[in-house]
Amino acid sequence: MKQENEQPMKPQQFAEYRLLTSILNNTYPPESKLPNERVLAEQIGVTRPTLRETLQRLSREKWLNIQHGKQTVVNDYWNEGGLGMLATMAKYAEFLPSDFISNLLDFRIHLLPPCAAASVRNAPERFLDHLEKTDQLGDDAEAFTIFDWELQILMVKYSKNLIYPLILNDFSEIYRKLGTLYFRLSKARKSSGQYYAFLKEDIENNGEKTEQIVRNVMRESLQIWQSMGSIKEEKK
Repeated sequence: MKQENEQPMKPQQFAEYRLLTSILNNTYPPESKLPNERVLAEQIGVTRPTLRETLQRLSREKWLNIQHGKQTVVNDYWNEGGLGMLATMAKYAEFLPSDFISNLLDFRIHLLPPCAAASVRNAPERFLDHLEKTDQLGDDAEAFTIFDWELQILMVKYSKNLIYPLILNDFSEIYRKLGTLYFRLSKARKSSGQYYAFLKEDIENNGEKTEQIVRNVMRESLQIWQSMGSIKEEKK
């Protein structure tokens, strides 16, 4: 399986693709059992060693429960999985529930504002240096995506909490994919442009309102994203 202009998948990538899309589309729902290795390898079209290695890796990510002498079982991954699954999920965004991104953005509202406030107190000059680059963004959706992601990285990097960067890093791939789609909207670019200006002004005045400024724009981002879904539904 490959998309236009992409290289053909390697056997392990293909095995992962077939397994995870079958899990996410409920061909193999949570708590269901996979066929034995021989049958499953034949169904997918890969060798048993390739399949076995893929199953072991997905087991480490908590997609699957492998027990010697028993059939492999699909975990209840939404309730039993970990943040490490996010990077893998990002590759299969089209197979995720429609409200997955909204949930992710809602989570961000709770995570980043207090991190941002702490980081601004610890390294205000880092933020001001970054925010000086806003004039270079123009109307380029990809430039906005990269700039905004780098700003969020600053928010966790200087928080002095070792766990926050580990959490945010798992969002990297899915944010880069969907950020460009989001920033194609002039409304989204305008909102973020105003946000960068407010944030810069606040930091120059000791950053007393940083947490609220960041929370407000992230709530607005969630509303804009949800409105994008409404527009898609109206066009169907």
